[in-house]
This record gives sequence, structure tokens and C-alpha cells, in this order.
Amino acid sequence: MQLRHAVLGLLDIAPQSGYDLGRAFDRTVAHFWNADQSQIYRTLDRLEADGAIETETIPQQGKPDRRVHSLTDVGRAELAEWLSTPLESLKPKEPFLARLFFAETLGVDGILALLEEREAQLREGLEQLRALPAASGDLGAVLRMATLDAGIRQGEAELAWLTSTRASITEFGDA
Repeated sequence: MQLRHAVLGLLDIAPQSGYDLGRAFDRTVAHFWNADQSQIYRTLDRLEADGAIETETIPQQGKPDRRVHSLTDVGRAELAEWLSTPLESLKPKEPFLARLFFAETLGVDGILALLEEREAQLREGLEQLRALPAASGDLGAVLRMATLDAGIRQGEAELAWLTSTRASITEFGDA
């Protein structure tokens, strides 16, 4: 998946400004895809150049003009093509697990501190996911809730794994 696919998907739900897309990333797909505002704007520029989106400029009083982006037929076709292609192979990149893999030199206390930091991140992330409003009403809402549920379950499973890992590590020293 590329960022452009996530942007096309969000614009398929509703036309949005770049700012709105940034908020949508934070509020709907952050548990499986992230993007900062500058990445979103660069992607919008490329999508517009490729003819996948069109942009309407809406004048505003006392503020910069609002640029609202919507899918074109080219964009809908690209989204449909991506959705119907075989799934990408799993090639995970997990910085936390990489650190943990090589963390022996930190000693037990350092490793436990790393685990505590990860736990705090997970708890904060779960709190944010659980605070998202429930969607209902159509098939798209059911799918959005399913991905949210997956994010929550993954976070909860990792918390349980952290507890188990912490118990295994404490056997190697006083902490």
C-alpha cells in the first residue's frame, strides 16, 4: 500500500481538504497507517497532476482559501484497481522489536525501562482508539469498525505479551 491509496480511499468516503485529510488520518486510520500533513499535501499534488483528483477552491473570509479535493473517474479506477489486486506480502518493520532484539547490552533495568516505555505508548494508543466514535449505518461503517476492533485487539494482545516478556526478563536479575 502507498499513501496515495489511503488518500484515495478517504476521498472516496467524502471530498476533503488537505487539513481534513490530516484529521481523518488521525481519527480513522491511524492504527494501521500514518502520514504527516506535508506527506498528505505532496500526495495530493501528485494525485492532482495524475488526474486522480480534482480540486475546488472555496474562498473564505479572513482565512486562506479552502481547497477541497474529490475523486475523478481516474481516481476511482485507481482505487478499484488497488482494492482488487492481490494483497501485498507482509514485510513488517517494527522499530520497537528491533530495539528489543538487540537490547541485551542495556541490562535488565534498561530492558524493563524499554518495555515500560512501549507499554505507555500502547496504553495511550488504545485510549485514543477507544475514544473514537462508533460508526454505523452501512457496509463501509462496518468495515471501519472492524479495522478499529483489529487495532484495539492488537494493542491488547501486545500488552499481554509485554507482561509475559517482563516476567521472563526479571528472572535474569534484580530490577
